Amino acid sequence: MRTIYNQDKRTGLYLPDGIRPQASGYSETGASRTRRAFKGFNAHSGSPNEDINWNNYTLRQRGRMLYMSSPLATSAINTNRTKVVGIGLALKPAIDRETLGLSPEAAEEWQRHTKAEFSLWAKRKDACDAIGVNGFYALQQLALVSWLMSGDVFAVIKRRPPDRIRPYSLRIHLVEADRVRTPMEYGGTTFPSITNGKNPNTENRIFDGVEVDASGMVVAYFVHSTYPWEATMAENEWVRVEAYGKKTGLPNILHIMGSERPDQYRGVTYLAQVMEPLLQLRRYTDSALMMALVQSFFTAWIITKSNPDGIPFNETGDGVVGVPGSNPSEAPRGENEYGMGAGTINVVPEGEDVKFGNPTMPVASFDTFVKTFCKLVGAGLGIPYDVLVKEYNSSYSAARAALLDAWEEFRMRRTWFVDDFCQPVYEIWLSEAVARGRIIAPGFFDDPLIRAAWCSAQWIGPVQGSLDPLKEANAAVLKIQHGLKTHEQATMEDSGGDWNANVEQLKAENEKLTAAGGGGPIQLTVDPNKDDDDEGGDSK
Repeated sequence: MRTIYNQDKRTGLYLPDGIRPQASGYSETGASRTRRAFKGFNAHSGSPNEDINWNNYTLRQRGRMLYMSSPLATSAINTNRTKVVGIGLALKPAIDRETLGLSPEAAEEWQRHTKAEFSLWAKRKDACDAIGVNGFYALQQLALVSWLMSGDVFAVIKRRPPDRIRPYSLRIHLVEADRVRTPMEYGGTTFPSITNGKNPNTENRIFDGVEVDASGMVVAYFVHSTYPWEATMAENEWVRVEAYGKKTGLPNILHIMGSERPDQYRGVTYLAQVMEPLLQLRRYTDSALMMALVQSFFTAWIITKSNPDGIPFNETGDGVVGVPGSNPSEAPRGENEYGMGAGTINVVPEGEDVKFGNPTMPVASFDTFVKTFCKLVGAGLGIPYDVLVKEYNSSYSAARAALLDAWEEFRMRRTWFVDDFCQPVYEIWLSEAVARGRIIAPGFFDDPLIRAAWCSAQWIGPVQGSLDPLKEANAAVLKIQHGLKTHEQATMEDSGGDWNANVEQLKAENEKLTAAGGGGPIQLTVDPNKDDDDEGGDSK
């Protein structure tokens, strides 16, 4: 007996006639090849190198252009800059005194001195920036914006001879993403974007300027002296920067990026997932603006069967009768001239007619449509609509929920930024400070555990916004009273300040007030247990 085989449309397999496998799981949903909704939806995802690195050159250029031309994209990146870094993440040394065997007083004194020494380096442009343009806190802002705009940014560690004013040799040189790429002699090109290469000296593979060893560990970066297609007479050269120093183990270059896939060596612009909606929204708003301008014009067409040579085309209304600012001497007088004005009567010759343009605005729902679009873009970027467009017209509860949601995103990104940039820079600086004897840290170079205890620090930045400071202050008081939060935590969250420093300052101020015959305990005028919404509902 002969068996007939037919190809199954669902699986592509050849099966005996009359036999059909039972579909299960995703084969009838997201993996279905027969449902009408999925026809033409042919997704082919490759490795992170193929999906990201091969497209990154185009993504970077588009990300920067949208930042410069799309208000929504500008708001998204600048809002992150303001909330994540603000005027700069300030160092607060927080050493592990128990591991180091220090008393609270000794630890406090060491931290105060170290903070002062770090400020000596961080606040001077010529002391910390390799090109002498930004202080360390401005470098933070620049690094964050460049990271979000281009996908990643690099901080190259450089050295300059110290002097009496600048006692430290450490300098930070921020390098934009485009300058780190695979050398041409190792296989890389800019257009078409070929980012794979191989270092013939080490046999290591190179992914878009990042050299990795056989195990996949990053060992070096290739930095070019110029940007792609830059019109310059500067020398065209490549510099291979090893990731870590062989003697010190300290980073020679810091790579600031966020990963979205395993085995990913280069970052993706923050705007990548919303580029198309942002571009279309920009075109839509430009079109709506042009239609509004056209609608504001008052245009008339003269329809005639006679010879039009004598008709004054393109005449404007400088001489319109009855119009303020017009010149009566220039009012139309000829038989072929027409004018408009209050109470004006014109006789149109036989065979002529006047038609007025009446452009309409086909985007009456412009505001609703744009808001919906902004909400979708904000959801893709992790920023609620209220925060993205700076519009807080909803209820107190809704606006506060939006701020809290956005704050989770900002806090996460701040942690990443501190781990990639701020803390490594501090540890490199502290190593030099200890080596030069300006800071005393016994055991710093002897034991990694001791070193980590000395390097422990917190980075204080902008705090979460507040819609009703009184409510939130009263809530903080209750949490402190019930042991749910410490004074130091509440102070840091409220203002980013130092509770110990506040106590010392208040002590001094109270002593002065007492000496002056004033001062006294502050009395609460509002019951912290009473909620304003109990009587009036949600405050707007």
